[in-house]
Amino acid sequence: MNTIVIYKSKYGSTKAYGEWIAEELSCDAVDVKSVKVEDLLAYDTIIYGGGLYAENIAGVTLITKNLDKLKGKKIIIYTTGITPLDCRDYYDKLVMEKNFKGKDVTNIRVYHFLGKMILSELSFPHRTAIKTLKKIMSEKENPTNMEQLLVELCDVDGDFTDKNAIFDLVEYAKGKSY
Repeated sequence: MNTIVIYKSKYGSTKAYGEWIAEELSCDAVDVKSVKVEDLLAYDTIIYGGGLYAENIAGVTLITKNLDKLKGKKIIIYTTGITPLDCRDYYDKLVMEKNFKGKDVTNIRVYHFLGKMILSELSFPHRTAIKTLKKIMSEKENPTNMEQLLVELCDVDGDFTDKNAIFDLVEYAKGKSY
């Protein structure tokens, strides 16, 4: 099995998961900045990780813009964020639609891991976006359950990363499905 783990990480969660996955698979984990699509052609399995920002997977365009070139490869995507993992409808529908815009994703397996949000470490634009989101969602007259959850998540502060969460992804990458 010839595998590479690629990640784009702003606050460290996605990188941590990438390194844990690479350690378990005995392969390299590299920042997306140092990879070109041509580099990926040498691999059978490509694992890409990116944080979720307003349903956008950071840096995933390396994969989405090159799906034709990567045909026949096992592609695994993992995301990190603070939205609870039991919100599968959110992940499966919005995230996939927004990032893969009608492309055939039947051969892509996606995993979601909890990340971290340490409010004091956030960049000014991210802090501002969170405050704005909270204000907008809090002012809604009849908010949906997801909108209510978004308001609650604006105040989350902590590191929720968990190395044990990678088990299913690692087993799938090795050829075992769970």
